Formats: sequence, structure tokens, C-alpha cells
Amino acid sequence: MTAARVGLVVPYLTAYRLPFFARLRGELDARNIELVVAHGLPTGLSAARHDTVELPGSVALRQREWKVAGRDLIWFGLGELARTCDALVLPQSMHHLRTFPLLTATGPPRIGLWGHGRTHVSAHGPAARWAKAALTRRADWFFAYTEAGGAYAVQAGLPRRRVTVVHNSLDTTALAAARDAVTDADVAALRERHGLTQGRTGLYIGGLDKLKRTPFLIEAAERVARQLPGFRLIVAGDGTHRPLVQAAQASGGPVVYLGTVGDRDKALLGAASDVLLVPGAVGLCAVDSFALRTPVITCPWPYHGPEFEYLVSGRNALVAPDDPEAYATAVVGLLTEPRELSRLRRTCQADATRYTVEGMAARFARGVEGLIHGTT
Repeated sequence: MTAARVGLVVPYLTAYRLPFFARLRGELDARNIELVVAHGLPTGLSAARHDTVELPGSVALRQREWKVAGRDLIWFGLGELARTCDALVLPQSMHHLRTFPLLTATGPPRIGLWGHGRTHVSAHGPAARWAKAALTRRADWFFAYTEAGGAYAVQAGLPRRRVTVVHNSLDTTALAAARDAVTDADVAALRERHGLTQGRTGLYIGGLDKLKRTPFLIEAAERVARQLPGFRLIVAGDGTHRPLVQAAQASGGPVVYLGTVGDRDKALLGAASDVLLVPGAVGLCAVDSFALRTPVITCPWPYHGPEFEYLVSGRNALVAPDDPEAYATAVVGLLTEPRELSRLRRTCQADATRYTVEGMAARFARGVEGLIHGTT
């Protein structure tokens, strides 16, 4: 029996998605479905993060870009992919223009959309919100990052049976195992190298840009250090705000900048840190915090990613006031309450098993099967 073929189109390739692609390929192979991963190139803030990778066998798409009213608009040239696949899964994004004609066409390939649901990380007016809902309900299937995204698709007009909630995740199994493998000697060496103190160390891992509110992060770290002498903030990542972080370190502030790190180093940093400071957009760092057993302290900000719903303040995270001084006071309060911090750590560890790339791939594969064969 000839295998069906699905093309999964992503904006660009990142290291954190590779375990998902590998798991999804295995799940689809078992269902006699061939997976083709196709990708474009990063734009805007994403390009400055320098986190692209290569995936053997993937298809690099021709890409054209325009900037209109401050927004990046992108056209992917799908070429043979649109003619040779039984189904395509595309980003649910208003700025990926190639999606529009595919959703209005009749006949193959069947079209699935994969995304957040409502727009999380930018402000959309009523017209854009209406257009996104219209785009979503024309899809043959919707792959939602989270439960809220699935509810959005149903509210937009898709039947519930054509919506798959995948529970967007990283490879928490591997990251938790790497965290478990970190030794006391490893942690002690890192602390000595960077002047870190147990109970007085914060961590930030991710993009350095306006979406992540880097100036707020630096100011809050400085305020924490004034209240709690010996506090240090480890920063790992890259982006347009990297010079701000480097300047904060060079000025003698409490910032330790380490650049971009891999999972092994991420596990060590998590083991040596007490809390994860993310005053800006929370995305998959929520899942990082579970695997690392390092609770997130964030703010009630309107531009969090969908994974913010994984966090419950006082259970596996802390949502602090949206003000640098009050935020810093909340950080100090948690760092000086070791029993409360230990309780949050235990819940983080338990929640790491709820959001796994294995479960995500299995759910996504069942959705692809439904998309291709029209089953539910």
C-alpha cells in the first residue's frame, strides 16, 4: 500500500523542534504516512536570535518578504510540495500569505493549520481578529498548541472533532535526564567560576529582545541585588538586546552573560539556579522550568505565549506585579522562603511529565491521520 504524504511547513528550523520532528516521523511511519518537513528562514526578531539549525532531508522553501505597516509579510514558494502531498500543515499566521490561496482552493491537498489560536505576542485590531478567525475555520484540521487554542478554533467555527490539542512542548524527558545527571561537583565548579551563591541565583534563558522585556529583566535583577546582596542573574541567549545585557555585565551589575547554550549547559544552569526570571513573554520556558525544577517568576503581561496557561501562580510558578521594584520584592520573598521554593520545585518536577514531546508527537500524528483520511 502506497504511503500517504504530509508536508509540515514551519517558519524556520530550531534545535528545540528536532526531537519533535523525529518523534512525529516515527509515529507517522507506524501509520503508513510519510512526513516531509519544509521550512523558510527567520525574519525580524527571530533572525537576531541566531538559533537556526539544519535538518537532513528537510525542504528549504523559496521565501519572499515585505514589510507593510511595520509587519513582516512572507510568501513561501511551495513548489512540488503542494502537488505531491496529500495534506499540508501550515502555520496559523496572518503574515504567511501562502496560506490564504490554499485555504480558498478546492481539492487536494487537504490543509491543516498549526498555531496558537488567538494572537498572543502582538496586538491585533478587530479586523485582524475577524480575518484570523475566518482563516482558521476554513482549515480542514486545526492543531492547537494548548487547550485555549483548541477552544478558539471551535469558537471560530471548526467542529470539535477536527481540532487536535497537541500540548506544545520541548523534549522534557531528555532535559530532565540531563538535569538529573548534573553532579554537586558540576554545580560547585560553575558557582565558583561565576561567583554564584546558593539561594541567591536567578536564571534567564531565551531570546533577548523587546518581546522578552530585557530592560525590565536587568532593572529587576539590579533591584533584587540591592535587597539581597550576592544575588546574580545568569543570562543565556541572543537577540537584538544582547548589547544591553553585555553592558549591564560590564558595568559591574549582577548579570552573568553566557551567550547561547545547549541542553547540557541548560541543565547545569538550571541545577545551579533557584528561580527562572521571565518578566516578558512566557512561552516554552514554562516547560523548561518544569524539567529543570526551577520555577518561573513572571508578570501578568498581555503578550505571553499560549504556554503561559501551563503555569499556576503559587503552584508551579509565581506571577508577580508588573513593576520592576514590586517584581524584585517578590523574587526576594521567594528566595528567602526556602520551604515555599522547595514546594514549587516539587510541583515543577511533577508537571514535567504532563508536557512531553512524546505525547505531543502522538497527538499530532493522530490529528494528521484524521486530516488525511477524514477520520475523527
